[in-house]
Amino acid sequence: MKALIFAVAILLSQTVYAVQDVAQHLQDVSVTIKAGRSEGSGVLITRDIKPEKDSKETVKVNLVVTCAHVVDGLRSTRTVIEEGKPKTLVEFKDAQIVKELVEKGRKVGELKMDAKVILYSDAEEGEDLAVLLVRKRGFVDANTEFDLSREPIKIGTQLFHVGSLLGQSGANSMTTGIMSQVGRVLDLGSGGGTVFDQTTVTAFPGSSGGGVFKTDGKYIGMLVRGAGETFNLTVPVRRMQDWVEKREVEWILDPSKEAPALKEIHEMEVESRSGNGLKSDDETTKQYPYLIKRDKLILNTREQE
Repeated sequence: MKALIFAVAILLSQTVYAVQDVAQHLQDVSVTIKAGRSEGSGVLITRDIKPEKDSKETVKVNLVVTCAHVVDGLRSTRTVIEEGKPKTLVEFKDAQIVKELVEKGRKVGELKMDAKVILYSDAEEGEDLAVLLVRKRGFVDANTEFDLSREPIKIGTQLFHVGSLLGQSGANSMTTGIMSQVGRVLDLGSGGGTVFDQTTVTAFPGSSGGGVFKTDGKYIGMLVRGAGETFNLTVPVRRMQDWVEKREVEWILDPSKEAPALKEIHEMEVESRSGNGLKSDDETTKQYPYLIKRDKLILNTREQE
């Protein structure tokens, strides 16, 4: 009997340590994104990439996956004349990535780095996804592992969320919940509807762009919208996979895929419309607002209504 109790105690102890290891990893990959007067969340990806196509050596490069609506305020357009015809150029200011440093349960500092928006898909007309490239090489070693099975996560599966709840002031907040529904289809102006999964992980403004993970630490979706603290919608990885395949950037989610040279990444087309150009229904957006922290000085039309 004593042996059984001892064995159970060891098993429970190992389980606690395993959860703590996963929690530490999720905090290591989670960052705050500051984009003008907006603050959201994101996760870090680390890849070894050649500086140029013919280079023999690689450099460590960090990217951040987040929501498009987190960085939307950095976007601007201007019209130029090329070969006698007007052409619209899309440009983005840099976002700021903030990585909080914690030792023995106390914040001891933070790392701040500028990041370039290299891929963007509109929140309403597209997939609401964006990828940022941290300008400093080798910012960190942390790397997010994506669940690439393409199978919807079973309802009832235990999940974690780590994000910047209420912005930087709530950086690295960890919450728990379950997968409560898969395949929610919202009419967001994309023709056949846009698919989300629903979770009960607690989220607040600032959670937008933050990862939702299985208990083994694998990323299964990105928080984007909510209708209450525990009624939240994610962009599932299977939809993210469709997007990276269309953009021919599978290497972002899958490290086994070869990445282009860093020079080519800088030259990629940032924005590619994937929807039908229709804006989402206002009532749908009111029902499921973005989980982003905004400065009250720049309320948009929907938020003022």
